[in-house]
Amino acid sequence: MPRRKKKFDVNKEIRKLARERVGTVKASRPIPPRVLRKKPKYRKPAGEEE
Repeated sequence: MPRRKKKFDVNKEIRKLARERVGTVKASRPIPPRVLRKKPKYRKPAGEEE
């Protein structure tokens, strides 16, 4: 039995052209839950000491 011809997919073709022009997209990172995030450090302005 001969193999089927691949059906033309417009969306795949558009993405292929975009990858050629722009390049591959960076991998996404999951956002950690709020509880596990580190709190920002607040620095005191220069010249102000206790």
